[in-house]
Amino acid sequence: APFAASEGGMMTATSLAARPCPAIIGRRAHTGSNASCSAKRAARPRCRRASLRVRAADDPDPEQVATDEGCRTIVITSGKGGVGKTTTSANLGMSIARLGYKVCLVDADIGLRNLDLLLGLENRVMYTAMEVLEGECRMEQALIRDKRWRSLALLPISKNRQKYNVTKDSMSLLIDILKDMNFQYIFIDCPAGIDVGFINAIAGANEAIVVTTPEITAIRDADRVAGLLEANDIYDVKLIVNRVRADMIKKNDMMSVKDVQEMLGVPLLGAIPEDTEVIVSTNRGEPLVLKKKLTLAGIAYENAARRVVGKQDFLIDLEQPKKGLLQRTKEFFTGSD
Repeated sequence: APFAASEGGMMTATSLAARPCPAIIGRRAHTGSNASCSAKRAARPRCRRASLRVRAADDPDPEQVATDEGCRTIVITSGKGGVGKTTTSANLGMSIARLGYKVCLVDADIGLRNLDLLLGLENRVMYTAMEVLEGECRMEQALIRDKRWRSLALLPISKNRQKYNVTKDSMSLLIDILKDMNFQYIFIDCPAGIDVGFINAIAGANEAIVVTTPEITAIRDADRVAGLLEANDIYDVKLIVNRVRADMIKKNDMMSVKDVQEMLGVPLLGAIPEDTEVIVSTNRGEPLVLKKKLTLAGIAYENAARRVVGKQDFLIDLEQPKKGLLQRTKEFFTGSD
């Protein structure tokens, strides 16, 4: 095993260093032995530390991200409501937590919180960030740990429809507390619109993901939000185009992903196809990326999450509609593409 168990049952690098390699033990016990012992030691497999170093170079250890890069605070916004901000927050957060990172999802929609429903945690909300700010509980009590992946936590701002006096300073204070708890990724689910709720949600963020759909109304609002993010010193902005339908793009009834990106001038993070399984997963309180048989939308969310953490991945081609078995058979015999 790459790590040894300490007194509390945890695997630590110190206990690993304290345990000598078996080859070293043999060398200490048989110093000055004959040539046969030396031949046996030469034939003995090497210690696994070398292979561990190779894997660490190819795929960096998530535990080192908080130390090397610091906590990344990303606000997910759109301007227009109903484009998939909360669904994107839940699926990106769950996917990154499954990659081994510590993730916290902050539901900043005070009046209409829904992130707990998408994660299936609505019955476990006892305390919220308001109680933390008022001194009624600790942050550990307000955080709701996901039972499926303990590295994922949810922090709702409030549990009723009252508009509390949430300010930019109080939101920044909450983010600072979460950073001190060694979270590596903090995703803020921003409310719709560009009023005070939007201003408060982006207060503690240094990155942003703008979610839009290939509709002219959503694109106009996304363009307005991108300008406001730059005005508030958030320049690291990425784009997710949601609910893309390849059949409508082929008929010129919907703008392509490339057209949307060129209109907004924002780097593309991912394109999510239209999928009816999103409704099913929402009603069940289970993110789409947790399905045993991933749909195309689930794969697109996982690919986007891998690009967030810096892993290279390919974008799914949504320009052409998915071909059925009959159509593929026909093209095989006719020789058409």
